[in-house]
Amino acid sequence: MNDKLHLACPHCAAINRLPAQRLSQQPACGSCHQALFTGQPLALNEEGFDRHLQREEIPLLVDFWAPWCGPCRSMAPAFAAAAATLEPAFRLAKVDTEAVPQLAARFGIRSIPTLILFRHGREVARQAGAMGSADIVRWARSQG
Repeated sequence: MNDKLHLACPHCAAINRLPAQRLSQQPACGSCHQALFTGQPLALNEEGFDRHLQREEIPLLVDFWAPWCGPCRSMAPAFAAAAATLEPAFRLAKVDTEAVPQLAARFGIRSIPTLILFRHGREVARQAGAMGSADIVRWARSQG
């Protein structure tokens, strides 16, 4: 990691520059003063997704899902639990493929749920199918 990291605020989308060693100290946004990490996945639209994808300097783990999908709904609590475990080393987000179909098309999502791990704006790993919390954490960490 660089000495200073850029992180998008989950509340106001302001870009914060933060020393890497402060990640574990519950940092707050310099603009809105709310927590930069909430322990919950962010629900992202296309604009929010692009902002986090392009500006985050920590890995971004995204769950592509749909509200009608049973496996997606059953995995949602596991993904939320994984967020509490993986933050602040990872940013976790959810993209509703029904609400934001252009993102599903852009990344060639063929089945849901699908997890994609991004680093520095680029896809580095992909996993289709529902997983438990421990498996999500293990998979994300194994991708380095």
